[in-house]
Amino acid sequence: MSPSHEYWFPAKRYGWGWGFPVRWQGWMTLLAYFVLLGVVVFRVQPVVHPLTFALLVALLTAALTVVCWLKGEPPRWRWGKD
Repeated sequence: MSPSHEYWFPAKRYGWGWGFPVRWQGWMTLLAYFVLLGVVVFRVQPVVHPLTFALLVALLTAALTVVCWLKGEPPRWRWGKD
């Protein structure tokens, strides 16, 4: 397997998107996402600042999606065995 095909996130077997990470870089990315999400949950009160909370969660999720898109297998619809 060449270095260009060492994906951090494999494609899901069914459906569209990515599964759990298979390399340490992917796990660190996922850990950073959840840590930052926890910081947002505890620092920004959703009841007091709902728009700010939603925007920060959306930005974090968009960043994770970009990393998955760049470092994961190319996404496409899958029906099981390839």
